[in-house]
Amino acid sequence: MASVAAIVAKDQAASLGLGTNKNPKKYLNQDFEELRARCLAARSLFEDPTFPAAQSSLGNNELGPDSDIVQGLEWKRPKEINPNPQFITEVVCRDDVLQGMLGDCWFICSIASLTLNKECLYRVIPKEQNFDTNYAGIFHFKFWQYGEWVDVVVDDRLPYKNGKLVFDKSATRNVFWSALLEKAYAKLNGTYEALSGGISLEALEDFTGGIGEFYFSFNPPQNLFEIIQNSLKRGSLVACATQSATGKEDIDRHNVVKNHAYTLSGAEEVSYRGEKVQLVRVRNPWGCKEWNGPWSDKSPEWDEVDKTVRDSLRVVAEDGETWIPLPSFLIEYCRVDICHLHPDDICSSENLTWSLSEFSGSWKFGSTAGGCTNYPTFWTNPQFHITLEEPDVDQPDGAETPLSTVIVSLMQKDGRRKKIYGEKSLSIGFTIYEAPKEMPHNFHLGHEFFMKYRAVAHTDSFINLREVFGRFQLPIGNYVIVPSTFEPFKEGEFLLRVYTEKKAKALELGYEVHAAIYEPAINANPDAAILNGAAPSHEEKDEFTARDLRDVLNDLLSKREEVKSEGFSLKTCKEMIDSLDEQNTGTLGKVEFKKLCKKLQFYGRLFVEVDANVSGNIDAHEMRNALHKAGFNLSNRIHDVIIRRYITGNRAINFEDFIACMMRLETLFKMFNILDTDKDGKISLTLSEWVCAGLI
Repeated sequence: MASVAAIVAKDQAASLGLGTNKNPKKYLNQDFEELRARCLAARSLFEDPTFPAAQSSLGNNELGPDSDIVQGLEWKRPKEINPNPQFITEVVCRDDVLQGMLGDCWFICSIASLTLNKECLYRVIPKEQNFDTNYAGIFHFKFWQYGEWVDVVVDDRLPYKNGKLVFDKSATRNVFWSALLEKAYAKLNGTYEALSGGISLEALEDFTGGIGEFYFSFNPPQNLFEIIQNSLKRGSLVACATQSATGKEDIDRHNVVKNHAYTLSGAEEVSYRGEKVQLVRVRNPWGCKEWNGPWSDKSPEWDEVDKTVRDSLRVVAEDGETWIPLPSFLIEYCRVDICHLHPDDICSSENLTWSLSEFSGSWKFGSTAGGCTNYPTFWTNPQFHITLEEPDVDQPDGAETPLSTVIVSLMQKDGRRKKIYGEKSLSIGFTIYEAPKEMPHNFHLGHEFFMKYRAVAHTDSFINLREVFGRFQLPIGNYVIVPSTFEPFKEGEFLLRVYTEKKAKALELGYEVHAAIYEPAINANPDAAILNGAAPSHEEKDEFTARDLRDVLNDLLSKREEVKSEGFSLKTCKEMIDSLDEQNTGTLGKVEFKKLCKKLQFYGRLFVEVDANVSGNIDAHEMRNALHKAGFNLSNRIHDVIIRRYITGNRAINFEDFIACMMRLETLFKMFNILDTDKDGKISLTLSEWVCAGLI
C-alpha cells in the first residue's frame, strides 16, 4: 500500500511541475542552498555524508582498495591544489576537458559535446558557483534522469595523486568544473567505478533530456551523412566510437585510438577536383592523437580547396580534433551516437524541432511482464497508442503514401547502479503494430489480436543496453507500440519516448477504469445453484452470517471435483457479505444469498475456464484475462496491486483468493458509484471517510 501511495505522490508532484530543469527534484533530499547556508553560518566546509571522500565512493573492482590506481590516493579540495582555483571560465570549450585514469572516455567526450551548446551546458552547470563569494566547499549540478531533472549536491574533495587529479581534469590546471561534474555524475550512479565503460549517448541524454539514436558503420543508412548534418543543425549533440578486437585502447597506423569514444562536432561537404567530398570532424577527448590520413590537418587535399572554405574549416593544431572523409570514418569508427534535444528545450533550434510523447512504465510479474512475441503472455505488456496525422515535409522518392518519420526510444532505468550490486541489465526491445480500425478508445489489445496480426516495425534485436531505439518511416495512421523484455516475468522500470517531425497524439492503452459487474436476475422461488450443483437446504434460515456462509459454501465445494479448493475462510465470507449487504446488517437475507450463489456460479465457471491444467490455481498473468471476462476493465497499476495482494508463494492465485478479489472489486466499484454523486469520475473524501472506505 505504501508503494502505491508513493506512485500517486510522484504523479501529483509531476503535475505541479516538480522535476523540470527549473524546478528539479533534490537528489537524496539534499538542498544545495540550505546546506551551503548551514556551512557558511558554521564557517565550515561541506562534507557530503552520502558520497564521502572514502573508498566506498570509488568502487570495488577496478577502483577497489587493492587496485594500483587508488594506492596513495588522497582527497583534496581545489584550494589545496591550486592557489587560484576557478570553477568555470567564460571561454569554456571542448578542448578544456581531458580524461584521467578512469575508463570513462564516453562520458568525457559527452562533456566536450556539451560545450558546443552553451545553453545546455549552463543548464547542467549553474553558473553562479565559484571559489570566492559564499564558498563553502559545496557545488551542485543538474541531470536528467528518466523523464525528470534532479539536482545533485557534492563536496569539492577530489581524488588526487602524484601531484595531479586522478580522473577528469581541465587543460587549464586551475579550472575544476569538469572534475566536479564528473564527481556529481559518479554520485548519481553510485561510484566512480560505475562510470567505467559506456556509450556517449547515455551521458548526452542525461545532460539534456534529449532522445538518442545510434548507427553502426557496418550497416549504415544511405543518408547517414545527411542525418548527422541535419542533427548538428538542429543543435543535437553527436558522438562516435571505435572498437578493438583486443578490448584495449590500441592506436592504429592512422593514429586512431581503438576501443575509444570521440566527439563528432561537424559535417561538411567540400568541392575537391570537381567532386563533392563528405567530411566529418571528430575530436579525441585526450586532446591529442588525431587522425593523420587524408583530410587531416596537414593533408595536401586542403591545398586544392577554395581558400575561404579551407580557412573556415581547417585548424592546424595538435588538439585531438581533425576532419576525416566519410568512407574512412566508416572504416575507422564503429558507431555514431546522436542526441536530439527536447522540443521544448531552450537549447534546441526554433525552426528544426521534434514533437515528443513520453511515458514512464514498468514490467511487473503477473501483470505487465509479458516477454517478447515468442511467449503467449506478450499481450499483457504495456501498450501505447500513437496517431500520426501529418506527413514529413520531405517525402522519399517513390513513396506511394504519405510517410511520417518516427523515432522510438525505450530506456530501462538504473542499470549502472544495479551493476554495483551484481545485477544485469534486462534484454529489451519493442514492437509496433498497426492499430485495428475498429479498436475502441483506450482498449488494451488482447491475445487474439497478436495471434492474428503481424508487426509493421520492431527493434532489430533485444539487447541488454540502457536504451534501444528505432527510426522508421510509417504511413499516416494509428499504431500500437509494445515495449517488452525478451523473457517474460522479468521486472523493471522503463521510459518510452516517441519523437516525430510533426505533431502526433499518443496515450497509454488500458488506462481507463470501468466495470460491467455481473448482476444476476433472481427468481422468487427456485433455489440458486453454485457451479452447476444444488445448494444445501437452507429454507429455515432468514439471515446468513459469515459462519453460515462458510459452512454452506464449503460443504458444496467439497462435492465439486472440477474446483480444487480447501474452502472459503471466514474473512472471504465477510468480503462476500460486504459486497451484497445492502441493508448494512452484517448478514445476507435469502434473496441476497441466492444472488451470491449466482455470482459464485458465474465466477466459478470463469475460474475453471482459465485453469486449463486443472491445478486449482490460475497463473498470475492469466488473471488479467479472467478479470476482463468478468467485466472489469482495469489499469496496469490496478492489475499490479491485485497480483501483489492475492498471489501465493507458487506465483499463482487459488480459487478462494480469486473469489475474494472479485467480491472486493465489486464492493469498491459500488462504493465509488454511490459516492460519485455528480458522475464526473471523481470523489472527495475526508480523512475519516477515506480510512473507513479503506477498511471495508
